[in-house]
Amino acid sequence: MPAETQKQMAATYPLGRIGLPSDVASLTAFLASDEAAWLTGLTLDVAGGLVTR
Repeated sequence: MPAETQKQMAATYPLGRIGLPSDVASLTAFLASDEAAWLTGLTLDVAGGLVTR
């Protein structure tokens, strides 16, 4: 993706950047860990704060 397109997309996110694979990987690692053992029935939105609804 061209750098200018990435810059324009990043401006639409509240965090000011586009998502990276590591953003999703961090959540996945947490959910697979014992730390998430008490979580049930959640929908977790990994979208950097972007609301598209």
